[in-house]
Amino acid sequence: MPRPPCCKRIAEIPGVRYFKPRAVPLAQLEEVILTMEELESLRLAHLEELYQQEAAGRMGVSRATFGRVLDAAHRKVTKALVEGCALRIEGGSYHLEGQEGCSRCCGKLDPEIQP
Repeated sequence: MPRPPCCKRIAEIPGVRYFKPRAVPLAQLEEVILTMEELESLRLAHLEELYQQEAAGRMGVSRATFGRVLDAAHRKVTKALVEGCALRIEGGSYHLEGQEGCSRCCGKLDPEIQP
């Protein structure tokens, strides 16, 4: 049985969680789901321009794990852009920075950040 995923720290919940190509009905689009921690990895690596080691520390994971999360995010965003898919941001294994924790890694649950 695989090990349950470790929760990653994220700075905030995004205000906008859905993107789609203009003038294409939603019913005709394939959907790609980007998790909250994948979005956070993109934010840290590309908006804040952090090196992977520093970004991994901010998310509370190893550098290798950060690299895998970032690679998955790149693949999903690339698929959405190149193939014209809708992009939904939701779910994942995370907790908000500054919060007590979550049900998966800390045994505590905040309904506001439930993955």
